[in-house]
Amino acid sequence: MLNHAAVLIAEDEPFIALDLALAIEDAGGEVVGPVASVSEALSVLEIHTVTAAILDVNLTDRDISPVAEHLLSRGIPVLIQTGVGLPPELAARYPDLVVRIKPCPAASLVTQLAVMIAGHQVGETPSSSATASRRP
Repeated sequence: MLNHAAVLIAEDEPFIALDLALAIEDAGGEVVGPVASVSEALSVLEIHTVTAAILDVNLTDRDISPVAEHLLSRGIPVLIQTGVGLPPELAARYPDLVVRIKPCPAASLVTQLAVMIAGHQVGETPSSSATASRRP
């Protein structure tokens, strides 16, 4: 399903990060990370090219906005999972960002990410790949 796509996981809850990593590997993807902080994520992105990302909103050092901005500005598909919603500035800047509210089954997130990657590869615009799972 993921065809060796390199997927960044930014999640500070170890069990959730492990669950996501296993689901990505089971779907044929390659895990980048997991990382638990924004600083780690940005460092990883300096040395690894990623196809997509699953990001928790709140990490150990701050909210995920700098990482999301970095990825989205490069056209990389991003799926956000959160228990608290998006930071207002990120939500305003990227209204079509795909957001899933925790708890989310890891397999469901990976399936949705695979659809986003496939849409990205055939040239869909971000707004055409957004789904009904977008929640403030």
